[in-house]
Amino acid sequence: MTSEVVENEFEFYSKAEKYWKDVPATVDGMLGGYGHISSIDINSSRKFLQRFLRDGPNRTGTSRALDCGAGIGRITKWLLLPLFKTVDMVDVTENFLTKAKSYLGEESRRVRNYFCCGLQDFSPEPNSYDVIWIQWVIGHLTDNHLSDFLKRCRAGLRPNGIVVIKDNMAQEGVIMDDVDSSVCRDLDVVRKIIRRAGLHLLAEERQENFPDEIYHVYTFAMR
Repeated sequence: MTSEVVENEFEFYSKAEKYWKDVPATVDGMLGGYGHISSIDINSSRKFLQRFLRDGPNRTGTSRALDCGAGIGRITKWLLLPLFKTVDMVDVTENFLTKAKSYLGEESRRVRNYFCCGLQDFSPEPNSYDVIWIQWVIGHLTDNHLSDFLKRCRAGLRPNGIVVIKDNMAQEGVIMDDVDSSVCRDLDVVRKIIRRAGLHLLAEERQENFPDEIYHVYTFAMR
């Protein structure tokens, strides 16, 4: 539980905002010095996502996606824009969203909205998104805020839409990182929060071929 490791909620959020303001607006900055894993990450995410975009009665649409904790748009550029007609981006750091416009190049014209907002305060437009992608950012939300945000994401889905979380998983319990003011939860804690938000888990997958020294990374699809 984050309540056991987050002593001051206001400080937890403001310290994280301050941390990201000082991070370079580059792929390496977004990935904490692990920019070289970006293509491995994107390729695995594409395979995971495409199983829901294939033909069938419950096929997820490809009209509009939302990139949460989007940074400069690494996931928007390489994963979402190639698969969806339009994408919205949300991130707490204004400088990253400004940089995204040049980083995305010509394709930036298909990004409809750049929302500068923390996810604890963000509400996706109801019934609007085929896919809501949430990667390497849930650690910046308390348990209650994450559960509430996922409920709002559920309301933001179009028919057959999915919410995807891709993030680091701790071996056991909840671990605080004082450097970037984030938490890392274990699988059971994350699954409980997903259930608490009223979402049903459709698929779960561990990321392969990442460096041994980093946390295990898991991807979840739910609706």
